[in-house]
Amino acid sequence: MFISSAFAQTAAGGDMQSSLMSMLPLVLMFVVLYFVMIRPQMKRQKEHRSMIEALAKGDEVATAGGVLGKVTKLGDVYIGVEIAPGVEVQVQRSAVVQVLPKGTFK
Repeated sequence: MFISSAFAQTAAGGDMQSSLMSMLPLVLMFVVLYFVMIRPQMKRQKEHRSMIEALAKGDEVATAGGVLGKVTKLGDVYIGVEIAPGVEVQVQRSAVVQVLPKGTFK
């Protein structure tokens, strides 16, 4: 009665299309988020996991706390790291952030 026929037609006919168009920015934001943040993080985790699995005795490593040392013992969860002659500490394998080139730590 108070609504014009043109307004009633656009409200009823364009419902499906407008709802899809309102979802488009959300989908695009998720796609961008995946390629900018999630995918590179997963790649970094995979590289870190392979580096930790490849640790061997004699490797020189840097830990998350900034301690440099040479790997002396290997375990499933912990490794022994010699940080000075005669001084050995145990650290978690996951605390190793970098394997240093040979001869870095003396």
